[in-house]
Amino acid sequence: MNHYPSIPTATYRFQFRKHFKFDAARALIPYLDELGISHVYASPIFTASPGSPHGYDVCDHNTINPEIGTRSEYDELTAQLKSHGMSQILDFVPNHMGIAEATNGWWMDVLENGPSSPYARYFDIDWAPAKRELESKVLLPILGDQYGRVLERGDLKLVFEDGAFFVEYFTRRLPVAPRTSRPLLKRALKKVIANGVEPPAEFESIIFGLEHVPARHETTPEKITERAREKEIIKHRLKRLCGMNHAVERAITDVVAEIQAGGTTKSFDELDDLISNQPYRLAYWRVAAEEINYRRFFDINQLAAIRMELPEVFEATHRLVFELVASGAVTGLRIDHVDGLFHPRAYLEQLQQRTSELLGAPVEN
Repeated sequence: MNHYPSIPTATYRFQFRKHFKFDAARALIPYLDELGISHVYASPIFTASPGSPHGYDVCDHNTINPEIGTRSEYDELTAQLKSHGMSQILDFVPNHMGIAEATNGWWMDVLENGPSSPYARYFDIDWAPAKRELESKVLLPILGDQYGRVLERGDLKLVFEDGAFFVEYFTRRLPVAPRTSRPLLKRALKKVIANGVEPPAEFESIIFGLEHVPARHETTPEKITERAREKEIIKHRLKRLCGMNHAVERAITDVVAEIQAGGTTKSFDELDDLISNQPYRLAYWRVAAEEINYRRFFDINQLAAIRMELPEVFEATHRLVFELVASGAVTGLRIDHVDGLFHPRAYLEQLQQRTSELLGAPVEN
């Protein structure tokens, strides 16, 4: 069945957020129908930064924001609209993504793998900026003070969880690149031996495997795929080993505690060395204007622009919205800040072409 777009005669906007969910919107439909509303105009419904009051800081274009409801609840809303002869216009954000939280899997992968991330091309990042300290790194201006002061205060913490290491800064959790965790595990191995325990061969094998994970400057498709595969296998193996061998788990925990002890030049230096070897550079938020090397939405550090002009980015960000258009749940799209795209007209033409194909409707030039 074809679902052709309808022309709105009267619209009513739904601003979805934690305190106004799909269920609340569904309850209003009969009343809006009585008012003569033909279309509801919905704010973005895709997974956004936790607690987002607006939804325009999308972290995942292909999942429904759990803070505003489930997919089944969304389907119930669209069914209620259809039962009253009403339609939905949906806000879509193609220009940028929210990167303030770990819910953005693409950005977290970039922070873990740098240029060798499968998503490194998705974001508009200058991997070879004029500032040499940022070579193959992305600047993260998230600190509330100068880096050295933050480090000495102990605000940066090393964490080991589920077979992986992280650096925490209050509520922010940043990944540790796989190869840079090897010195930590080698140190833990020495502790196991010093405690008179025979180290399991699996532990030594994991450390050996990390050494052979492709480096982050290796960016051929084959190496990117190999790195993405091997690092996850190693995390899984290490998690399983720690669950089975308490001597290994305790040794790793002790290493983390020693580095995190704080108050000593040695522990500061060790944590600094680890952080300095990551594909990101932590910085005071005030330096962003001079040193930022990723394109933002205006000057908002938490909103990183994406390269919608790349076919793979277009396809990766539109899977769910095209599904909703094809099903008839959505009959119109409002595009947020199309002016920020590299080629706005090309994007709109591509969008019109694809939606027309989904609906079996002719394309109007």
